Amino acid sequence: QVHLVESGGGSVQAGGSLSLSCAASGGSIDNDAVGWFRQTAGKEREFVAVISRNGGYISYADSVKGRAFISRDNARNTGYLQLNSLKSEDTAIYYCAVATRRRYDLSQYPSWYAYWGQGTQVTVSS
Repeated sequence: QVHLVESGGGSVQAGGSLSLSCAASGGSIDNDAVGWFRQTAGKEREFVAVISRNGGYISYADSVKGRAFISRDNARNTGYLQLNSLKSEDTAIYYCAVATRRRYDLSQYPSWYAYWGQGTQVTVSS
C-alpha cells in the first residue's frame, strides 16, 4: 500500500514562496495521478491542483492559478507543489493524494483519491 509523506511547509511572509514535496513509498505512483488539497479548521478540504501520471492533464483551482505549479518526478516517486506569491488566504494544511482513476474531470473531489499523506502546514503572515 502506498504511503505518502508531505514536506516543505513552514511560515512565510506574504509574497513569499514554498516548495512542497510528496514522497511516496511502498509502491510506485508512476501510473497514478497526484493531487494537492488544502484545509483549514472548520472548512471542507479544498482542491488545489492535480497532475496525471504522464503530466498530460494538469488542473489548478482558480484561487491558486498562476501562483501554484504542480510537477512530478516518477524516477524519484515524488510529487511537488511550488507555491509563489503567497497570500494569507493560502494558510492551510496542505495534503497530497494519489489516485488510480482516469476520470480527471472528477479529480477536484477528495473521494476520487485512494491514498493521502498526513499534511504539511503552510502559514502565510502579512
